[in-house]
Amino acid sequence: MKPIVAIVGRPNVGKSTLFNRLLGHRRAIVDDTPGVTRDRNYAVITRFEKPFILVDTGGFEPVTEDRLLQQMREQSRLAMDEADVIIFMMDARTGLTPADVEVATMLRRVKKPVFYVVNKVDGDKLENESAEFYSLGVGQLFTISAEHNRGVTDLVENLQELFPAAASSGDDQEITRIAVVGRPNVGKSSLVNRLLGFERVVANPTAGTTRDSIDTLFTCNSKPYLLIDTAGIRRKGKTTQKLEKYSVVDALRSIERADVVLVVLNAEEGVTEQDERIAGYVHEAGKGCVFVINKWDTVAKDNSTFGRYVEKVRTGFKYLAYAPMVFVSALTGQRTGKIIESVDDVMEQYSRRVTTSDLNRVFSEATESHHAPLAHGRRVKFYFATQVATRPPSFVIFTNQPDAIHFSYERYLVNKFREAFGFDGTPLRLIFRGRDREGAARNPRKAA
Repeated sequence: MKPIVAIVGRPNVGKSTLFNRLLGHRRAIVDDTPGVTRDRNYAVITRFEKPFILVDTGGFEPVTEDRLLQQMREQSRLAMDEADVIIFMMDARTGLTPADVEVATMLRRVKKPVFYVVNKVDGDKLENESAEFYSLGVGQLFTISAEHNRGVTDLVENLQELFPAAASSGDDQEITRIAVVGRPNVGKSSLVNRLLGFERVVANPTAGTTRDSIDTLFTCNSKPYLLIDTAGIRRKGKTTQKLEKYSVVDALRSIERADVVLVVLNAEEGVTEQDERIAGYVHEAGKGCVFVINKWDTVAKDNSTFGRYVEKVRTGFKYLAYAPMVFVSALTGQRTGKIIESVDDVMEQYSRRVTTSDLNRVFSEATESHHAPLAHGRRVKFYFATQVATRPPSFVIFTNQPDAIHFSYERYLVNKFREAFGFDGTPLRLIFRGRDREGAARNPRKAA
């Protein structure tokens, strides 16, 4: 499990600036990218040696009559309860405030690591003035400028020392982990019960019945699976209840734990904006995905209904065009047997490795038949490619201009790999690297 780090503090102390600084290169810059990282306050940070989940929060005002600030305060409390590590941010320009003192007093009662950070320290004068924050009685104070990246590296290094070593990718490789996610009341629990064949979880027509992830080990055709039922993920502004806010983080963690994620859609309601956000979480996590369109038995159909719905899903989830779709009814059991078949197909591709010789044959043919566009007036040269990981299949491509590959050319290469090696149901990762004179790799850049 990735540790959770929550950033808390008064309004306008620079929490979101630090959030974006730690987020780094993950930006929504192309039309067919989901862009959920930009719009939500949770993100999985993978830039550093030990990945972690980062939570941004609204401003924390200990005492306020303003309803919005009260809601933001509650959000911050929830984030602190959920987090493994807390970053408490203050503002060097405004100095130590009574609200800072009150929050610090509250944090001293928290039985988890707290990093006391003074932001907006842009020079020596503010560095000296920041000494007043030691009156809080803290052992170590981190003075940073999130905007100018001053002191952030030191903060990250100290954070990383607290995190456990990443689990071996070979652990429990024989078990396929399946997470079931979706908006509230799309039938996730009913689907889980149907797949398991008994009432493992409570199924209730009231939205939001499931509050926590529930794990169930089962076998099908002599193969082991771990099924993770999750609470419904509501749009951020709709998660007003305390338990629902926990459920969002819990569902995101469940996605991180999974190999293949079943994104459950309600056939009666079609594709919603929140469905697209949820699928965006799955895409960003690099997980295998199967769309399960539930309640298909309740939809009035004609000869074109199926085709129209498929087109709707493909249009709404362009970044998951590779994900298979299964149309089912959890209530009647209609076609639910197809779900595990689709999971197995995705999992086989998700874990597939191709030989270096076959990979470079396809890679050479692709780059020779369609050259990459010029970058800064220079020709982009490609040297060779190699597969460096599975789950998802990940490929390093060595080139003279790793930072100049246009996203459309990345997509072209991905499509060529899909076509040549049958990767039509799994995400693929490309990592572009340069070579120095000795041929060593440098300047890695990832593309989902």
